[in-house]
Amino acid sequence: MSKSSVFSRPRLVVKKILARAQNEGDGAVVRRSIGRPELQNLDPFLMLDEFNVSPPAGFPDHPHRGFETVTYMLQGAFTHQDFAGHKGTIRTGDVQWMTAGRGIVHSEMPAGPGTHKGLQLWINLSSKDKMIEPRYQELLHENIPKVEKDGVSVTILAGESMGVKSHVFTRTPTMYLDFTLKPGSEHHQPIPESWNSFIYIVEGEGAFGSSDSTTPAHHCLVLGPGEGLSVWNKSSNPLKFVLIGGQPINEPVVQYGPFVMNTKTEIMQAYQDYQLGKNGFERARQWCSK
Repeated sequence: MSKSSVFSRPRLVVKKILARAQNEGDGAVVRRSIGRPELQNLDPFLMLDEFNVSPPAGFPDHPHRGFETVTYMLQGAFTHQDFAGHKGTIRTGDVQWMTAGRGIVHSEMPAGPGTHKGLQLWINLSSKDKMIEPRYQELLHENIPKVEKDGVSVTILAGESMGVKSHVFTRTPTMYLDFTLKPGSEHHQPIPESWNSFIYIVEGEGAFGSSDSTTPAHHCLVLGPGEGLSVWNKSSNPLKFVLIGGQPINEPVVQYGPFVMNTKTEIMQAYQDYQLGKNGFERARQWCSK
């Protein structure tokens, strides 16, 4: 097995963060990697949570403005409903790509008994897109492209891998790849050079960037500049991780809880709009989830 990267300038790990469990929502437990003090954001990404929820816990009614949320179910199912009358359930392997835009109030709750697990990623929007109308893209597991070759399987939520492209439209150019590597396998994934990128390890352990050392599950690895990522599974167990990359927006980020804008004035306006039920939050005061 080759121990060297195929890239002349491979992306190496420049920061490593353990996503520790914390409480969030109503009784839910999340492992937050991006969005914690050690890594407040990684342009264009604002947050990544690995969630683990059993009823009656969940994420009851709450607002958003100025960014997108991407929810990827790894186990179980979540039901989403919002103040515009949109309601749906995403199950294992499904993805919901929600553009909050100028404003949404919604709930995200487990659909049935047992443990429900997944990843939620927050992606920033550029100033020109922050106040667009909300929209959804919901992708069923069977409709998401997948490729398998030489012990490596990849589910292509966004972007491209092994010559196969995702169907999803990303307002902020993004790649979101879910890899599983069998023991003894390796993969070399190109990443656009101007993009920021990171890895989140879901299960197992792997060597990323260089084959010298391995990192176990629940770690977030920020990648430095270069042409792409090389990864090796030198263990006797499968390795599952997501590789996420995006084009930086290069604008100021001002965040107040579920509102992400460019200035403090815009944040104050968002909070006021939500409280008064205007500028996109007109239905917020009368609505509550069922």
